[in-house]
Amino acid sequence: MVQLRGRPLISYPLAALRAALTDVVVLAKPDSELPDLPGQTVWLERCAEQHPLVGIRCALEQAGDRAALVCAVDLPLVTAELVGGLARFRPSAPVVVARHRDAIQPLLGCYRPEALAQLRAADLGLPMREVVAALEPTFVEVHDPLELFNVNTPAELARAAALLQGGS
Repeated sequence: MVQLRGRPLISYPLAALRAALTDVVVLAKPDSELPDLPGQTVWLERCAEQHPLVGIRCALEQAGDRAALVCAVDLPLVTAELVGGLARFRPSAPVVVARHRDAIQPLLGCYRPEALAQLRAADLGLPMREVVAALEPTFVEVHDPLELFNVNTPAELARAAALLQGGS
């Protein structure tokens, strides 16, 4: 529901996903308040636990034998090119995640069905970066760190607005 330059924050990564992929789904907790998303498929998580890992597991379970490209809704500067590159990358590892230098973004990655057993066994007490690092993912290097800029605070929201307007 957070607004960024007059649009819901979620609309920015959704636009990148829609430009790169043919099948885009929003995954949310049953009690999540979502903005109006006309024509958008929404899947509801079945698990009440609060951890990003729960969402990834749920996405893979509902995707069946398909991979799930995960993109956090707070990444307003992610591009269709980056999303498409992650979706097309075919590594031997069951997980591919974006990173800039040593900073990984586990909520921008492609998770194949083979990762589900390990994700189910993962400790929800651990930070997401540690959970994903234990999966020994393949990394896609992101050259522009702004594509991984995420919004968690009012100050970051203001910075995202400035960046989208062409500022810094």
